[in-house]
Amino acid sequence: MRGLRYAASSCAVVAVAIGVAACGSSGGGSTGSSGTTASGKSLTIYSSLPLQGASRTNSEALVNGIKLALNQAGGKAGQFTINYQSLDDSTAQTGKWDPGQTSSDARKAAQDKSTILYIGEFNSGASAISIPILNRAGIGQISPANTAVGLTSNEAGAEPGEPQKYYPTGKRNYVRVVPKDTIQGAAVAAVIQSDGCKKPYILNDKEVYGQGLATNTSESLKKEGIPALGNDGWDPKAANYRSVASKLAGKGVDCVFLSGIVDNNGVQLTKDIAAGVPNSKIYAPDGFCESGWVSPKEGGVPTNLDSRLQCTVATLSPDSYPPEGKKFFTQYEAKYGKGNLNPYAIYGYAAMSLALDAIKRAGANGGDREAVIKSLFETKNLPSVLGTFSIDQNGDTSITDYGLYKVTNGEIQFSRVIKPSAG
Repeated sequence: MRGLRYAASSCAVVAVAIGVAACGSSGGGSTGSSGTTASGKSLTIYSSLPLQGASRTNSEALVNGIKLALNQAGGKAGQFTINYQSLDDSTAQTGKWDPGQTSSDARKAAQDKSTILYIGEFNSGASAISIPILNRAGIGQISPANTAVGLTSNEAGAEPGEPQKYYPTGKRNYVRVVPKDTIQGAAVAAVIQSDGCKKPYILNDKEVYGQGLATNTSESLKKEGIPALGNDGWDPKAANYRSVASKLAGKGVDCVFLSGIVDNNGVQLTKDIAAGVPNSKIYAPDGFCESGWVSPKEGGVPTNLDSRLQCTVATLSPDSYPPEGKKFFTQYEAKYGKGNLNPYAIYGYAAMSLALDAIKRAGANGGDREAVIKSLFETKNLPSVLGTFSIDQNGDTSITDYGLYKVTNGEIQFSRVIKPSAG
């Protein structure tokens, strides 16, 4: 996905590059095949994010947020000095996260004796690769962006074998600071219902994130009393989707949810659905909610479709955050310049802040990987820029707010906060 950039003059946002696109044993620690204590009083926290292609702008904002949190902490966590290393899990050839590069990043961190924590990945499919590697090494992982349900639980949206297959040691080492897709699916369904849709249809991009979210949304639509007429996968390599649109039109579809990432030919899909099902509303998740989807200057759809498009993201407008969040946005712009505020920066800041807090709470054992993982899972009522949150036994955050965004003149703008119930 790509990211959003807040408009300098208001709480509106302009999508520049968004991305995020998401029971086995419970949490509380993970031991690897090697020793669990990082060497010395100088520890390393790695991040692994796509710094090339579609997600570059968003990932750069995440890195800036990470750096700001560490800088404000004086480069320390308790008695330990913290070094930060930014890694890239994308390649120029793919223009997005790459399985081989993701594996390389995780192995680099696993082989570094000073590694204490790992912040990543941006894409849920990438974390499906890095979590087992870090789990075997006994290294804690914090994602600032993953939403796929199967990474942490076997709730609706998970595939067979999830999440157990990601934790070969039998113990958890992965947590996230964004709500999982049971929450996003409920948010999407609530919006579709409130907009008066009667015959929704779901299309997914067949990736970990897209398929899982499609299932979550389908379940939530049933609860809203408007079950989806279908949930089909689309071929990211197709030249066009006119036959897909024709099928939906024949069923009288009035709302379409595109579950996946825009990188998977999402612009062409949107244009063909809009043309072939002319009276339909089109909804998308955080994997689409970006300038690359809606800005003609960046290859997005034409602006005459704006009124038909809406999307959801787990980021809000600056004035919707608690005081600490508002303070963060002021400090971020003071450091990185007015007009450069990408809302995903706050998740980078929150991820690093959680990392530093966990190390500090481990006290003299802050260099012990297992003790730090235990601290992560013991996070309860932690004040943060996102609001006060806890981490549950699966590694999920207690935060549930989602933002709904509309499109105006080729720009994505904050509409309102959605407080869905995934129950």
